[in-house]
Amino acid sequence: MALDQYTYVFAIGTFFAMLDAYNNGASKYSPPSVKRRRQDKRSAAADILWRFETSDTDSAQLSDDVANAWATSVSSRSITYRQAMIFGTIFEMLGAITVGARTADTIKNGIIPNNVFNGNPGVQMLAFTCALAAASSWVMWCTRHSAHVSSTYSLVSAVAGVGVAVAGADKVQWGWNGGKGLGAIFAGLGMAPAISGCFGAIIFSLIKFVVHVRKNPVPWAVWTSPFFFLIAGTICTLSIVYKGSPNLGLSKKPAWYIAAVTMGTGGGLCLLAALFFVPFVHAKVIKKDYTIKWYHFVYGPLLFKRPAPADAEKAKVPNYAVVQEDDHDHTLPSHESVKSSESGDEPLKETHEKETHVPQERSLAAAEIGQGPTYKQLQAEGEAKLHAKMMKKRGPLGWAMRTLRDNPMGAGQIYEFHNMKIALKRIPAMITVGALYGLHYDIHAAQTGVAGTPEGERMKRVYASAKKYPNEVEHTYSFVQIITACTASFAHGANDIGNSVGPWAVIYSAWSTGDAAAAKAPVPVWQLAVLSATISLGLITYGYNIMKVMGNKITYHSPSRGSSMEMGAAITVLVFSQYSLPVSTSMCITGATVGVGLCNGTLKAVNFQRVGLLVFSWIMTIPVAGTLGGVLMGLFLNAPHF
Repeated sequence: MALDQYTYVFAIGTFFAMLDAYNNGASKYSPPSVKRRRQDKRSAAADILWRFETSDTDSAQLSDDVANAWATSVSSRSITYRQAMIFGTIFEMLGAITVGARTADTIKNGIIPNNVFNGNPGVQMLAFTCALAAASSWVMWCTRHSAHVSSTYSLVSAVAGVGVAVAGADKVQWGWNGGKGLGAIFAGLGMAPAISGCFGAIIFSLIKFVVHVRKNPVPWAVWTSPFFFLIAGTICTLSIVYKGSPNLGLSKKPAWYIAAVTMGTGGGLCLLAALFFVPFVHAKVIKKDYTIKWYHFVYGPLLFKRPAPADAEKAKVPNYAVVQEDDHDHTLPSHESVKSSESGDEPLKETHEKETHVPQERSLAAAEIGQGPTYKQLQAEGEAKLHAKMMKKRGPLGWAMRTLRDNPMGAGQIYEFHNMKIALKRIPAMITVGALYGLHYDIHAAQTGVAGTPEGERMKRVYASAKKYPNEVEHTYSFVQIITACTASFAHGANDIGNSVGPWAVIYSAWSTGDAAAAKAPVPVWQLAVLSATISLGLITYGYNIMKVMGNKITYHSPSRGSSMEMGAAITVLVFSQYSLPVSTSMCITGATVGVGLCNGTLKAVNFQRVGLLVFSWIMTIPVAGTLGGVLMGLFLNAPHF
């Protein structure tokens, strides 16, 4: 019997569950492979709505963990932001529906014992609503300020804080609790990044010693690419059929069935890659057939006989180097770079290492002695250039930005007649900018920093410590990285959907049945689908805000490195999911990024200042979210009532 008197609590809980899922969407790692020679080297705005003085639009346009998974691919230039949205939506939903209910059970039943509510479904609904409100509000605030936090540990901490407020600290499952208590969950705080870093380093080391060290590495890269399809197919299938979803009839399958399906799927995917993927990449990379289209992969082995264009050798391979300079700034070749280019001794040196950026260096020097623009002013100049470019566009975004520019709010209060007329013009433009700004955001420029500034100089030193490999090899792995990014997205949906759907499932079951004990029922598939769609919406509208913090701001990215990072993180997340342990995808991808960065053989190849800030934000999340959840629950539970 539904508790109609608590329908408003269910509605509020649903709102915060969707907000928490939305927050999850903006950080999944992940981005490489923009198929063009150079990027627009401009520093992007952190939030265009705020930059246009629309202070009342600081809404919940925040998403955190999905962007983490795709930040690596976009940072490596293997896939565009728009392509990341499409693939992310598909594989997030697939992972959530097939595997996501597993970690949800730990969130909803493993931290607070069901008996502490004394059979009162109203208190149970209130408790998990407060936990969702505290966690989603904290992650929303952090994402708005580009602070990288873990939505997983935000919610776990909030649930623990709520448990303390309801029944006291002694009732919360602080120990291992059969692998579902806080002890087991927080053990992953240190284990997950370390394990992920090891997996990422192992995979990249294999690529390095099997492919990169060869005299002719491109064919090796092409012919070994099916290995990634084998690993991706095997681990994803195993995560689905081993202890799979009860709603899908996969919870009690025999061992022979699990082994046959897992190996058959992995081996079959590897065979298909050898028959269709390898010939396509061979024609694209080795033959340099620039006329081939993506749909030509269906020809399979026939592509080996496809003649290359007469001018194929003149075809240019996309440049995967990280470049900081602005196209509008003048650059002068240094004496050393001219000498080097004439001798041809360093064919792999990147363009940005051969140029001396005179205007930016002078600006930086002037800023340091107090006679020129400050670092923030230099950033503002870059933002103004990006805004000016966007305003010239003919589409909806250009119209919206011109509307905001040409219709500033007047003097006086917003409710005055002249301001209300202006607001009516601005609201559609504000919505349009909020929805489309991320599509045109220059993530690579934002990750690298303004050239010549302290941040830009620090990242130059990090990039200089990383060995650069031929673009032809990296171009091959730009295709491979699509499958690794999809695997990472599947893993995120399998693990992190439990963050939001666990508490929401408790709220729904208590409201719809009137029984607090119903929280142990399986999570409905429709709830998994709704929240996975909400996660994807977060990636689409605000994922760039976290992507600009991840990726190239930790270490040098390239498609071969990005593939290793994503696969290492995905394996770690799926392993933890098998044991119903919620783990932070953010931490896994960060650990894998650091692990791959250290494969350069020097600590200088990793920006440990950024890593330290990330670790600090993760740790601070635990007491902040826990306190917020406990305080909210204590206030509402003990508030005066009639």
